[in-house]
Formats: sequence, structure tokens, C-alpha cells
Amino acid sequence: MTGRTGLVWDDGFVNYDLGPFHPLRPIRVKLTFDLIRSKGLLDDDTVEVVEARSATRDEIQLFHENSYVSLVEEYSRKGSGLLDAGDTPAFKGCYEATSLVVGASLAAADMIMGGKISHSFNPSGGLHHAHPERASGFCIFNDPAIVISYMKSKYHLKRLLYLDIDAHHGDGVMYGYYDDPTLLNIDFHESGHYLFPGTGFPDETGKGDARGLKQNIPLPPSTGDQAYLEAFREIVPRVVRDFKPEVILVQCGADGHIDDRLAHLRLTTNAYSEIVGEMHRLAHELCNGRLLLFGGGGYTLANVPRVWTVAFATLSNKSLSDNIPIEWAKKFENATKDPIPGNVHDLPTTDTEQTTKQVRDTVAELRQSLKMAEH
Repeated sequence: MTGRTGLVWDDGFVNYDLGPFHPLRPIRVKLTFDLIRSKGLLDDDTVEVVEARSATRDEIQLFHENSYVSLVEEYSRKGSGLLDAGDTPAFKGCYEATSLVVGASLAAADMIMGGKISHSFNPSGGLHHAHPERASGFCIFNDPAIVISYMKSKYHLKRLLYLDIDAHHGDGVMYGYYDDPTLLNIDFHESGHYLFPGTGFPDETGKGDARGLKQNIPLPPSTGDQAYLEAFREIVPRVVRDFKPEVILVQCGADGHIDDRLAHLRLTTNAYSEIVGEMHRLAHELCNGRLLLFGGGGYTLANVPRVWTVAFATLSNKSLSDNIPIEWAKKFENATKDPIPGNVHDLPTTDTEQTTKQVRDTVAELRQSLKMAEH
């Protein structure tokens, strides 16, 4: 599998900062870029750093309502205000900071659709909770949702795949396109019975012509690599091949990793590598390699850079040694005061019989819901 891979970067990504005590810490994105660079992944001539840009207001309004965008602008100037019930506070310059995140994803989309690269990764992106009229779950503007509308309007795409593997259900994207038959949306997440936003159940399969094209796999807490990947293999490759997407979008939230501070799954770097690897293969098989990878959640700083570095190495078809570079370890320690991770990769996690059965039952429930959607 050939093709150039882009890493979208701008130092301004760290300006998406919801406050010193907020669980979403912008340093995680810089630490990811630094680890990718320290591991030598940017030295290959098939990999390039893609310059980010800011999204225009018209581009943002491809998904978001004018009145909400105006509110963000107003609060951004004031430097205060709540954009949702309390999880997403406004800050000085928040409009500019989140416009850069959106623009970075759009820049990646343009590079891919223009044939300049085959795949790209925006580690600052994946803000999948924002709705057309409001912020939600740390997300001010929903860059994956905007990219979907952008690709449809600018490039006239008729079949887009959006896979979301964040621990939290990608409700902003799912419900924003719930009746849209051009988007196949597959979402693996910790069950809404236990985790924000409390949505994304197997019987939510889409509306109208889109029935059957929205597929939710809510997982019990403590699900590890073994049961998760069994469900992934059972569902994703067949569904994607049947749909034949023209582009593949993957939200790669790192909060499904074991010991995340806000979620309760038990994934390791092995699961992320297999998932991104399979989507990479499907992209080359079905849509000329076109694959856009977003970041997303992730709240334990020792996990996020490793997960996303492994994902980027997989996307760019590069092998990755297990050592943590000394230079990066010093940066990590100075920036976080947290214990330095000992290795890039983890040992895979297994699952109890009970967890495995719960996940298999969820897959069976989804299949039953999809059968009902056909009638």
C-alpha cells in the first residue's frame, strides 16, 4: 500500500485551552507531534507536515447555525461565558482557536481530495460532540461534521464513511446526519448507561433513507482489546465493503485506552494499531487510499501521545520501535509532572467471559435492529 501521508500541524493548536483545571489539556497535542517527530516518522520522504489554516465563517456554517457562531464570537471577545451546561467554557480567543482546528481538518481534506496526499492526521481535531446550535462535551465547533458537509458540497461526494472509536458516543455527528443516506456512521463507544453523553444505542439506526446506515456499538465498562476487536472485525470490514465509500473518516479518540481519567474501557495501543491498519487497507481497496484521521478525546497524558503516534505510524505504513526517546521524555516530564511512560507500545488486554458475552450480545442486538430497519 503506497501513498503519501500528511500530519497537519500548527503551534496554535495549543490555544484551544478550556482552562488550567479542565481535563482536556492542550499540551497532549504538542506532545503527540513531538513524539512523532522524535521517533523519526517525519524523516521519510513519503511523510509531510501539512500547514493548517483557519476555517472561514461560511465553512463553519456548513454545519453550525449562524446564531450559535455569533455567540461564540461574542464570548470569544469577552473571554467568558458558558457555551453549554458547564463542560465547555468560553475563553479569550476561543473562536479563533476552534476555527483553526476546523480549518486544519479542512486543509487535510483538500490535500486528500486534491491527490497531493493519500492520508492525513489532524491530532487537534475530532471535536465530535458539538451540535449545530450549541457546544457540548468540550467541543465548540464540530470539525468532523463540517468536513462531511464540506466534502459533499465542494467535491460532490455521495458515499462517505465516518468511523468513531472515541470512548464517548459521537452524538454531534450521528444526529447531525441521522437522516442523511450519503453517510455511513459506525460508532464504537462505552455505553451511554455509564458515560456521557448517554446516547448511541443499537436501536438508533438512522431515519428515512438513512435507516440502517447509523450503527452504534455501546460497550460495557472494562471492555478490552480482545472483545472490542472481535466486534470490530465482525461488523466493520463487511459493512464498509458493502457501502463502497469514496472517502474514509476516522475519529481516533484515545480515551478508550486503559486508565483514561474520564472513561472505563481497557484498550491498548494494539487495538488502535489494528483498527487504523484495517481502515488503511480498506481505504486502499475501496477509495484510492483516501483516509482522514482525527484526534478526539484522551485525558491521561501518558497515553494520548503514544496512542496517536502508533496510529500515525500505522497510517503511514511505518514500523515503530518501542523505546521512549530521552529528549521527548524530558519534554513530557517538564510539561506534565506526570510519570514518564516506559514504552511506546502496551501488552494487549484480554476480557472475562462475562464481558465477552456482553459485547457479543450487543453485536447481536445491533444486527437485529438493522434487520428491523430494512422493513
